Formats: sequence, structure tokens, C-alpha cells
Amino acid sequence: MQESRVLLVDDDPDVLLAARLLLKRHFGSIDIEKNPEKLPFLLNNSHYDAIVLDMNFQRDVSSGREGFAWLDRILDIDPQARVVLFTAYGDVEMAVRAMKAGAVDFVLKPWQNDKFVETIRGAIARGESARRTGGDERKNDNAASAGKNDSSRKPAKSTAGPSLTQSLVGPSLRPLLDTISRVAPTDANMLILGENGTGKDMIARAIHAQSNRRDKPFVSVDVGALTESLFESELFGHVKGAFTDAREDRLGRFEEANGGTLFLDEIGNLTLAQQARLLTVLQQRQVTRVGSNKARPVDIRLICATNVDLNERVADRSFRQDLLYRINTIELVLPPLRQRPEDLRLLAEHFIDRYARQYNRPVTGLSAALLTEMKSYDWPGNVRELQHSIERAVILAPGTILEPADMAFRKSTAASSPVMQTMQLDDMERQLIQRAMQKHQGNITDVARELGLSRQALYRRLEKFGM
Repeated sequence: MQESRVLLVDDDPDVLLAARLLLKRHFGSIDIEKNPEKLPFLLNNSHYDAIVLDMNFQRDVSSGREGFAWLDRILDIDPQARVVLFTAYGDVEMAVRAMKAGAVDFVLKPWQNDKFVETIRGAIARGESARRTGGDERKNDNAASAGKNDSSRKPAKSTAGPSLTQSLVGPSLRPLLDTISRVAPTDANMLILGENGTGKDMIARAIHAQSNRRDKPFVSVDVGALTESLFESELFGHVKGAFTDAREDRLGRFEEANGGTLFLDEIGNLTLAQQARLLTVLQQRQVTRVGSNKARPVDIRLICATNVDLNERVADRSFRQDLLYRINTIELVLPPLRQRPEDLRLLAEHFIDRYARQYNRPVTGLSAALLTEMKSYDWPGNVRELQHSIERAVILAPGTILEPADMAFRKSTAASSPVMQTMQLDDMERQLIQRAMQKHQGNITDVARELGLSRQALYRRLEKFGM
């Protein structure tokens, strides 16, 4: 441990000073940084045995959104990074979410000195063990998620792509896999269509893993979540001084994916102005960073995904037809889980096995009664909802076989009375979201508009309810 190198990232200089004074007595080198924008430079030029990352910087006081976003960026650059998240605003739910997102541990401020040191020691020790054995259990486990999207900068070293897909899609999607095996080795742009939670990101990773670009980066971006002000900087990069907080040059996601695959999720939610800028880059195959006049060539394979009907958007002139032609050389459609009842057992058993090992629980399978109820449920959140439901059930189930009472899903809202089934606020909110998801077939933008929420607020509620 005396030769270990630790990086502390926090916008509070007093926190950095106190943590550094504590940790420097136990570890070889402690680097500190106030500005998370410098993380790509630091990680590309130095190796750290552990990274302690604050979850809230200047833009957002207590939600942790920035911490999760920077955790994704760190794991993009170094999938083996051992990140401990650090916050004054946290609870058990946030800690579980942090671990699922790829962090190795979670520390609350104000910290207990001994516990803080031992947490860092444990993170470093697990990293050393993974290097000795040539594996990373955390990475393999996270890659098995059909819901979230973390992107690996070294996908060629993992078999999570096609092998995961082969194990999860079930018999109903075998023709889709056959199509993927034929088109993946080409450089054809691809558009993946499907409701929220059907596993579009998983299919994109499978395409990349079977492509001739598998040794190059796979970079994933939720473009639907980018604000107008961040769109160009995030995708195309910026130069130092381009705007107030641009303290150094920064690569955009196009340049990060150079030679590999760029996955643009939620592309149907781009504004017309954003569509025009994206189309220009795709046509010219070069990007110009914000604040620069120098065009830089990029070589990417483009995969896009959306849960909206782009042909309808073209018809109402909210999506450019020339951009649609550019991105959908090959089009893949993922059916919702309610249309794939024959896949339910396979998916459920996969998640049971995964979470039983992760949480050291004795659950080994599910009953026939539970499978029958699962087949009668509409699964508005699709595979993601199934995954979260199984995870909760595995944690809480008293026996070794999951029964109907162990699952938290509700009966199909299509067949239920329009009167609320409960007066509990959380249950009422969940039922409203389920009805809106079913009404709009999982279209996040339309569901958010129907409920009077922002897309970000809706995403938080979907995560809360495991949908």
C-alpha cells in the first residue's frame, strides 16, 4: 500500500486537504483535483490504484447526477479503474445504485477515518487481485446488465458482447442475432428501434464485439439527455478558452470513438438544430471542436437507437429525412418483452443466477406459479423492469425458489380498473407511470410530457420503481 497512488476529486478544497492529510500516512502518493473536467487528462497520463470521486460538483447540489456521469467517463477511459464515490448526501438506495454503476465502494461525509482508510485499502486490494488473476468480476458482472449503459474503452478484451446476447435474448430473437452476425463485420450504419428497456444498448455492444472494429473503442452517448449548450462540446469537443469553464482542450465523443464504434442513444429526441449539426459531421466525416477552426477527420461506425417512430417524426417535420437516410442503412427492431413470453424463463433464470451470486443469496430458481403470473404481466419497463424486479426478489425472498409473493410487479394496467388500487403515494405514482408508458409504448419524451415531468425527472422515477 505504501507504493499505491490515489486520486481525490472534490470541489471543496477543505475536504481535499483533510482527506489528503489522512490518506498520505497510509498510501504512497495522494493526488488531488478540484475540477472533474481534468479527469480525462489525468487518467490518460497517469495510473491510479484508486480514485475517490465526489458525487456533487457545482451544477447540482445533492442529486449525485454529476458523480454518476463522471463515473461513466472514468470507466470509459479505464474499465479497470477502482472508483470510490464520495458524498455528504447519500442513502442505502444511492449506495446500491453506485455499486451497480461500477463503483467499488461508497463513502459518506463526514467520514470515519479508520473506515475511510480501509475502504481505500479494499478497493486497491481488489484491483491487485484482479490483475493477478487476469480478470475483473465487477466488470463482468456490470457487463451482464441489460439495462444501463456503461461503455468500455476496451471491448475487444471482453466476451460480454455476443455471448451475453446469445444467453439473454432467448428463442424469439434468434433471427435478429442471425442478422447481426451478417451485418456486424460491415461498416454499415445501423438504427436499433425498440421500447425503453428492451436492451438496445446491449445489441449495440454485440454488434461492435462482432465487428472488425472490436479492438477499438465503443463509446456510448445518451444524446437525448444533452442540453443545447452541452451538445457540441460533448460530441465534438472544445479547445481551451472556448467558453468560461473550458480550462483545457477536450476530446469529444466522436474523437474518442475514432477507429471504433459510436453509439448514439435516444437520437429521436434531438432538436432540429442538433440534427443539422450532427448531419454535417456525418457527411463530412470530420469534427471541429468548439472554439476552433481546425477540422479533424474521424473514422467511426455509427449505431443509433430510439424508442420513437422516426418516420412519424419525419412526417410531422420534427426529424430530418436526410439524417434518417444517413443513420438507418440497416434497421433492427427489438420487440417489447410482453411479446416475448417464451423468453421470460431464460431471462429470469439468468438474473436469478447473477444476483444470487452477487448478494450471496440461496435463491436457485422460480416457481411455475410465478412464471405464469410473469407471462400475464405487460412489463412496461421491459427487460430492465424484469431485471430490477428479480434483483429485489432475490434480496428479499425467504426461500430458495421465488414465488409470486416475492415479486413487486403489478397486474397489467390494461386490464385493471381506472380507479387507483392503493392510496399509498408511491404505488399511485408507479401506476400512473405504468399507464403512461403503456399508452405511449415506452416513448420517454411522450410519457414525460403526459405526466408533466422533465425527461430527467421521469428517468429518476423509472430507476426508483425499477421500470
